[in-house]
Amino acid sequence: MPATPVRGRDPARSALGLRGVLFDVDGVLTDSVSIHASAWKAALDPCLEALPDALPAWQRRPFDEIKDYLSLVDGKPRPDGVQAFLASRGLCLPEGRPGDRPGCDTVWAIAAAKEAAFHSALAERPVKAFPDVKPVLAALRAWGVKCAAISSSRHANDLLISAGIHGLLDTVVDGAEAARLRLAGKPDPGLLLEGARRLHVPPPQAAVAEDSPAGVEAGMRAGCALVAGINRESSHERAVRLYTHGADVVVHDLAGLLRAGVGRWEGP
Repeated sequence: MPATPVRGRDPARSALGLRGVLFDVDGVLTDSVSIHASAWKAALDPCLEALPDALPAWQRRPFDEIKDYLSLVDGKPRPDGVQAFLASRGLCLPEGRPGDRPGCDTVWAIAAAKEAAFHSALAERPVKAFPDVKPVLAALRAWGVKCAAISSSRHANDLLISAGIHGLLDTVVDGAEAARLRLAGKPDPGLLLEGARRLHVPPPQAAVAEDSPAGVEAGMRAGCALVAGINRESSHERAVRLYTHGADVVVHDLAGLLRAGVGRWEGP
């Protein structure tokens, strides 16, 4: 996918003086998107199957692990993802409370079911970093560019440790920290701004690498120097969504990010 600039600026120039990079975790650093998508399906499909047969078929259609995941839940905190999915089907549930048991009666119950399904899947499927991640993080460190991992997931630290890349990052802001600090989820820029603050890097001197529409929108709203959409599947639909939500460039991998934003990457 070509690195085509939008918002009327040259991304290579906008990243001059780059001092930090804020990376999303799922789909950018770790190959864990499929685990999240399957967990969402495991949580939502039983609820859809329990709906009355009298409802239209479109409301009862099973969760699509590609289209529904990308457009409705990717990059968002679990309750926000549940709300977005229900709204897309014309459905409404009581919000409930964070302590609700896994089920279908409330938003938080479905969120808890997704959490349980993710834990179960994670125990069976090891998570790996994408092949380009370690070389890129090592290069950035060698150049004195600080790196943060930013995620709405409470499992981000565990995923990074499991993938063997936690030690290559200067800081991690995950869903647990977001809850502690009462930061809103993406597309609100709060998570990214907190990451930049911990790196001691002003947003205009930081780049963002995100694979979700909510994430690139958060990067744009944070005022970061370069907002890169990561489109590892080279999906035209994903590229369009990333550009529409504020990406300056859309690239296939992190090496493409460095070529677009740093201009001195000679790796694979």
